[in-house]
Amino acid sequence: MDLQWALDFLKGMIKPVLALVVVLMAVILSYTQKLNLEAEMLYSILRAFIQLSIIGFVLQFIFTQGNALWIVLAYLFMVCVAGYTAGQRAKHVPRGKYVAGASILAGTAITMFLLVVLNVFPFTPRYIIPVAGMMVGNSMTVTGVTMKRLRDDIKIQMNLVETALALGATPRQATLQQVKRSLVIALSPVLDNAKTVGLISLPGAMTGLIMGGASPLEAIQLQIVVMNMLVGASTVSSIMSTYLCWPAFFTKAYQLETKVFSAD
Repeated sequence: MDLQWALDFLKGMIKPVLALVVVLMAVILSYTQKLNLEAEMLYSILRAFIQLSIIGFVLQFIFTQGNALWIVLAYLFMVCVAGYTAGQRAKHVPRGKYVAGASILAGTAITMFLLVVLNVFPFTPRYIIPVAGMMVGNSMTVTGVTMKRLRDDIKIQMNLVETALALGATPRQATLQQVKRSLVIALSPVLDNAKTVGLISLPGAMTGLIMGGASPLEAIQLQIVVMNMLVGASTVSSIMSTYLCWPAFFTKAYQLETKVFSAD
């Protein structure tokens, strides 16, 4: 049985290996155009191959378990990695990795809770882990952009913020416009994607179902749910990140923390 399983896995890897020809094409083009991206392309594909292979075995194990603890552990692992990555994007935000992680956790957990309570998805690994992965990945992107943009906008408009503070405004009031602008910029790609889904591209969830044999009508039903949850989770996560990170921009005396904005 184990031997047959290994043989089936190796047989299934034939097509992914054959697909490397398009990577070779990209490497050749990079070389001819002197982009110097050949090594990075090969490294990226090798890393993706290793990561996906490992996660495939992990998911195979989790899917065969009946314990909900494995679902929670897998979800928390994704949140931790996403928080670290988003924090790296906003590296000048104090405790950015923790702020990003908490924001992503809040946005995705609330959204997932509502979907499970409403029986949109059953609480099983086969549904929860892929859905959580999509939400966490999307929330990671918008959270990182929100935090970085907010810090950069405040730095650019320090004089305006300081003037508002001198006139008696609270830190939240003094940075209201910067917060709004950072949220709009971060969430715009998510909303634009929702506006054009199905017209310009067929998203991954929908494409996967169709290629797996599901009818197009079944595929679009799932994709509508996916778009709804991405908008919900991303909005909660991005707003939460502003509430968690802006206090670090100010001192206890309601003055801008200059050391936060001194770094480039």
